Amino acid sequence: MIPRLPLVPETASLHAAFCAELRARGFAGDLSLTQADRTVLATDNSIYQLTPRAIAFPRERDDLVRIAKLLAEDRFAEIRIAPRGGGTGTNGQSLTDGLVVDCSRHMNRILAIDPVARTVRVEAGVVKDQLNAALKPHGLFFAPELSTSNRATIGGMISTDASGQGSCLYGKTRDHVLALTTILSDGTVWHSEPLDEAGLAAAKARPDRAGAIHREVDRLQRENAALIAERFPPLNRCLTGYDLAHIRRADGRFDLNAVLCGSEGTLGLIAEATLNVLPLPSHMALVVLRYAGFDAALRDARALAGSGAASIETVDSTVLALAQGDPVWDGVAAYFPEDAGERARGVNLVEFVGDSEAAVEAAVARLTAILDAAGAEAGRRGYTIARGEAEVGRLWTMRKKAVGLLGNRKGEARPIAFVEDTAVPPEHLADFIAEFRGALDRRGLDYGMFGHVDAGVLHVRPAIDMKAPGAETLVRAVTEDVVALTQKYGGLLWGEHGKGVRSEFSPKVFGPLYPVLQAVKAAFDPRNQFNPGKIAAPAAGALLTIDGVPTKGGHDRAIPPASRAAYDEALHCNGNGACFSYDPDEAMCPSWKGTRERRHSPKGRAQLMREWLRRLAEQGFDPPAEARASRVQAGWRSFTARLVATLSRRDDDFSHEVHEAMAGCLACKSCTGLCPIKVDVPTFRAKFLELYHGRYLRPLRHHAVAALEPLAPWLARAPRLVNAATRLGAGRAVGLVHAPTLSGIDLKTEMARRGVALADPGALAQLTPAERLASVVVVQDAFTSHYDTPVLLALLDLLIGLGIRPWLAPYRPNGKPLHVHGFLGRFERLAAANAADLDAIAATGIALIGLDPSMTLTYRSEYRQALPGRDLPQVRLVQEWLAARLDGGTPEPAGEPYWLLPHCTERATAQAAVAEWASVFRALGLRLGILPSGCCGMAGTYGHEAENRATSERIYGLSWAKPVAEKGRTGRLLADGYSCRSQAKIIDGVRLPHPVEILRDHLATRNPAPRLVEAAR
Repeated sequence: MIPRLPLVPETASLHAAFCAELRARGFAGDLSLTQADRTVLATDNSIYQLTPRAIAFPRERDDLVRIAKLLAEDRFAEIRIAPRGGGTGTNGQSLTDGLVVDCSRHMNRILAIDPVARTVRVEAGVVKDQLNAALKPHGLFFAPELSTSNRATIGGMISTDASGQGSCLYGKTRDHVLALTTILSDGTVWHSEPLDEAGLAAAKARPDRAGAIHREVDRLQRENAALIAERFPPLNRCLTGYDLAHIRRADGRFDLNAVLCGSEGTLGLIAEATLNVLPLPSHMALVVLRYAGFDAALRDARALAGSGAASIETVDSTVLALAQGDPVWDGVAAYFPEDAGERARGVNLVEFVGDSEAAVEAAVARLTAILDAAGAEAGRRGYTIARGEAEVGRLWTMRKKAVGLLGNRKGEARPIAFVEDTAVPPEHLADFIAEFRGALDRRGLDYGMFGHVDAGVLHVRPAIDMKAPGAETLVRAVTEDVVALTQKYGGLLWGEHGKGVRSEFSPKVFGPLYPVLQAVKAAFDPRNQFNPGKIAAPAAGALLTIDGVPTKGGHDRAIPPASRAAYDEALHCNGNGACFSYDPDEAMCPSWKGTRERRHSPKGRAQLMREWLRRLAEQGFDPPAEARASRVQAGWRSFTARLVATLSRRDDDFSHEVHEAMAGCLACKSCTGLCPIKVDVPTFRAKFLELYHGRYLRPLRHHAVAALEPLAPWLARAPRLVNAATRLGAGRAVGLVHAPTLSGIDLKTEMARRGVALADPGALAQLTPAERLASVVVVQDAFTSHYDTPVLLALLDLLIGLGIRPWLAPYRPNGKPLHVHGFLGRFERLAAANAADLDAIAATGIALIGLDPSMTLTYRSEYRQALPGRDLPQVRLVQEWLAARLDGGTPEPAGEPYWLLPHCTERATAQAAVAEWASVFRALGLRLGILPSGCCGMAGTYGHEAENRATSERIYGLSWAKPVAEKGRTGRLLADGYSCRSQAKIIDGVRLPHPVEILRDHLATRNPAPRLVEAAR
C-alpha cells in the first residue's frame, strides 16, 4: 500500500498573506497555492526547475495593477514575481521561487482588429496562432514565426523578442510592436509608443515611475551612445533585452518599446499590445534541397541567400531520421527521396512567397536553373518542389516539430536546450558550427541541428542525461566553450530564445556597458522584484547562474532507476508544451482545452507523476514492486486496510492532488500520437490509479464500468428491462449519467438471416486458399455489438455486397475500460486470454478487422504494453483492410461529398487510417472529406461519468458543436467512433451515421460492384 504523502508545510506565509490581500482588494482572477499547480508551473521548456510559492491568474489589466501596487508596499518587499505566458521558454525565463503571474488563462482576448490600418490590439495571453486564425479572414497575419506558435503567447513573444523562420524578410517581434500597455513597479499603467521631442519632454516631466524611467533611459542613451554602438552587434538577430541601440528610431523619435521588447518581465508587466500586421502572401513554393553532408548544406546556404528567398532553413540527418518515426512524415516523405539508395545527410528548405503565381514561379525557376546547371556541385544531391499553402505547410510543420522530435531520441541521454540559439554572421556560420561540433565531439556527445541559416542562427541540442551525476558540470563546460566561440566569430550566445538563466554572461558580453543596463533595471524596478537575476541585476543584486539553479534532472536523480524505467512514459517529458495547443480542431489535448488548467495536460500530469515518484522514493517506497504485488488478487485484509484508509482519509495527501489531475484525463491517447516525445498519459495514469486505489477504495462506478463488457451479452438478453432501469436512473446510483442504451436487436438472429457464422479456428482451417482470400473475421466490441448493433449489421451487409464472406469472432471483452481505470492485473490476464483466442483465428491466414477505432487500436497499443515481447495478432481497422482490398485506381468521383469526424484516438495515433476512409469512398464512387476536429468530449466512458459531464460538454462545444449544427441533419456528416455518435445524440439529438452505413446503402444501388484486388496491397 502506498504511503500517505503529507503535503509540504506552506512555509511561504508571506505569499499566502499577499494572495489574501490581493483578494481583499478586488483581485478578479484566480489565485492558487496548491502544490499541484505550483509543481506544474515549476518547469518550462528548459532544463531548470524552480517551484513557485504561489500563482496568480489575472483576469484583467486592473488585476496586474493590484499586484504591482501591493508589491510596492514595504511589508511585501521580499516578494518576487515572474510573468508567464505559454511556458515555452528554453532558458527558465518564466521560472521563479516567488509568485508566478500567468496571463494565459484569462487575459487572452483579441480586443480590436483594424483591417484598413492593418493593426490589431490584443491582451498578453493571446496565442500567436489564435491571432492569425482571427486575422486570416481579413487576408492578414502577424508575421514573426516560431515553432511553438500554437501555444506561445504574444506577451511571451514580446518579452523574448521572438523570431524564427523568415526573420530576414519580416524581422523580429519588436519590429511589429506599435504600442504596449505595461504596468510599472508603482502600479502606473503606461501606454508606450514612439514619442517626438515634445512627447518625450511631457513623459519626463511626470512625477511617477514613468517619468523617472524616461528621464533615466534618455540620459543613459545619450551619454553612452558610442559604447552602445560598439557593444550591440549589427546582426539580423541583434542583441535584445534593454536594447538601447534602437531606443532612438531612424526618424529620431524616442521608443521605449525597444527596451521593453526582450525584457523578459524584468521591467514591468505587459498587459496589452498594439501590433502591425501584414497581408498574407497569396502564393508560395518551397524548394527542398538534399545534400551529401550537413556541412555542405550550411556552406551552400550562403550561395542560396542571393536567390530572393523569404527564408532558408536547414535540418540535419538526425532530425530527419526522427521525423521518419513520427506521423508527420506521412505527409512529407515524397519530398525526401533516396539518392542512390542513401538518405540525405542534410537539407535546405528554400521558400519563395509572393502576391502572384508568376512571380513565385519565376523566382523558383531562377534557382532551379542554377541548380540544374551546377549539378552535384557543393554536395547537392537533388531537389524537389512543393507548391501551395497545403503542401508547403506540411513541410513547415515537419520543420516546426523538429524542436520536439529531438527530445524523442531513444535512451537516457536526450538532446536538450541550453546552447541552442547561437547567432553569428551568416558568412561565418559553417566555420562556427564546425568548431561547435568539434567541442561536442571531443566530449563524445551526440546532437541534432536545425535552424535559420539565412539569419546565421542554428539550433544545436547536445544529448545529455541530466539525471547523471556531473551533468550540470558538463553543461557549464559546453556553455563556456560556446560563449568563447560566439565571441570569436562576432556573434551571440542568445540569438533567439532570450537570456533567462544564461544572463550570467551579460557582464562578459556587454563589458563596460553592463553598468548602464544595471541602471536601466534600477530605473524600472528599484527594489528588484520583477523577475530578478535575469538580463541585469542592480548593483546590490546578483544574476542567476547556469549551474546554480535546480534542474529537472537533479530532481529526477532522486527517483530510483527501477521506478524511472517503470514509469518511463512520464519521465522524458521535456516541457516543449505541444500539449498546450490552442487549436480547438486539433485532437491534442481535450482536458487542457476544456479546463484551461495546466495540470490537466500531458505536461502537467507528467510533471506531477515525476514529483509523486520522487516523494515516494524519499519514503523508501518501491512503486514497481508494489504494483506487482497489487496484481495478485486482493483479499479481505487488503479491502479492510483500504476501507480504513478511505474512511480516515485526510486531505493533506499529495496523492489526492495527483489523482485529481489524473482523473480528468479522457484517455483519448492524443498525447501518445501528437506529443513529439510521445508522453503516454493513459499508460502512466493507469499505473498511478492502480497504486492509488491500493490505498483508497475505488468509487462504485469504476466497478460498474469494469463489469460492463463481460455483462453486456447477459444484459442484451433482457434489453427492455435493462433500458427501463437505465431510464429510471440506475446508472446515476453509481455516478454515471446518460448511460448507453442497448439496441435490443438479436444479433444471433440477424447473423443467421445473413448466413454469418462464428469464426471457429477449426472451420476456418478447412477453407480453401481462395475462400480464405474472400473471407474476413470481424472482431466484436461490446459497444457496437450490443449498443449500436445496426452499425455492425451494416458492416456485414457491406462485406457481403462486396463479395466477401464475413465471419464474426466469438464475443470477448476487449479490456479497454479495465485499462482506463487502472485494473491492470485483470487487464493483463484478459489481454493474454483474448490474444490467445485471436492468435488461433489469425493462424488460419484470415484477416481480423474491428469497427470501433478506440477498441480496435487497443490491440496494437495497450495489448503490446501488457504483453511485451509477444507476437500479437494484427487487428486492422475496417477501412485499413478495405482500402487494401478495393481497387484504388478509380477516378475522383463527382457529386456532393460526405464529411467525416474521426475518433480522436484514431486521428492522433492512426492518421493514415483516417485518410483511408476517403480512399474507400472513392473506390465506391463517393467523395469524402475529413473535417478538422478535436475530441467530442465523450472518449469512452469519460462523458458518461457525472463528475465529468460539464467538462465533456464544454469540450464538445469547442470543436464538434459547429459541424454538427451545420451538417448534422443532412445525413452527410459521419462519425466512426461509437462514443462520438453517442455524444452527438445526447447533446444535439442527432444520429450521425457510421461510414459503413453509407457505403452499404450506396453499394446496393451501384452496378457493377467495385473490383477487389487479389491480395492486400
